[in-house]
Amino acid sequence: MKSIIARGMCILALSLAPMGAVAQDSSNRVAANTDWSVFEESGKSECWAVSIPKESTITQNGRLVAANRGDILLFVSFWKGQNGTGEVSFAGGYPFKNGSTVTLTIGASTFTLFTDGETAWSENADQDAKIIAAMKRGAQAVLVGASARGKRTEDKFSLLGFTAAVDDAGKRCN
Repeated sequence: MKSIIARGMCILALSLAPMGAVAQDSSNRVAANTDWSVFEESGKSECWAVSIPKESTITQNGRLVAANRGDILLFVSFWKGQNGTGEVSFAGGYPFKNGSTVTLTIGASTFTLFTDGETAWSENADQDAKIIAAMKRGAQAVLVGASARGKRTEDKFSLLGFTAAVDDAGKRCN
C-alpha cells in the first residue's frame, strides 16, 4: 500500500498551489471541504482525504532554522474492498531519522506513528480508527517528527472540513 500512497502523494503534489490552496485543475480531485480535499483514482480503487499544514516550524538545538522540505501532507486513504476502513499516514517532506517515531496530538489525545523513509504510519487498523475518531472531534492535528539531519519539525493541520472529506472518501471506495 505504501507505493499506492506514494503515487497518490505525487498526484496531489502536482495539484497543490504554492500558497497551499488546492488547485482546481487536478483531474483526481473530486471534492474540497474547507481545509481538506478528496481525491479518487480512476476506477475507484483508491480514495483519500488529504490536507497540507497551516503552520510548520523547524528547530535544531532549540533554535528556529530553515530547511528545504518536500510536500507535507496528512492523509486518510481508503481502498476498494476495505469496507470503509481508513489508513492514516503523514508525509513529512524529508527523510525521518532511522528508528524514530512521529507524535500526533489531537486535543488531549496523543498517538505514535512509526516512520519509514519520508512517511509515518499508524500501527494498525485499530489505531487508525482511534485517530480518525479523534480527528473528527478535534480542531487541529499537530505532528512532531525528527529528521535524519537532527532537525525537529512541528506541523499543524486544521481539521476544518475533515469529517466531510473523510466520510466522502470512504464512501467513494466502499
